[in-house]
Amino acid sequence: MSEHHYVQPIPAIELSPLSDPDPERHWLKQALQSWLDSEYLPEAINAQIADRAASIYIRQRLEGENDLGSLVVAIVTEMQAFDFSKSFYGEFAIANAVSDLLTERLKLDQCCGG
Repeated sequence: MSEHHYVQPIPAIELSPLSDPDPERHWLKQALQSWLDSEYLPEAINAQIADRAASIYIRQRLEGENDLGSLVVAIVTEMQAFDFSKSFYGEFAIANAVSDLLTERLKLDQCCGG
């Protein structure tokens, strides 16, 4: 008699519509650059990576994309054109970091009224 374990799908995370892109872009760029700098070594390329990822994210949001999974896929896809040769990172690490940063902030907002 075998037990069947059903894998629960990851719930879709829907972000609230973007009302003011400038502070959001600034926050994500700073948060991502801090993360990049703390993971390995602070490098000049990290600012360019953070700037590019924040730009992609904001453009997607302004086009009406609020689903976190779709935003991550868009960042992976568009960051593939970025030259990561001077970096420890790749497009998947960047997209995952953006997802983690946004998820963390959502939890803070929900628990602490941020």
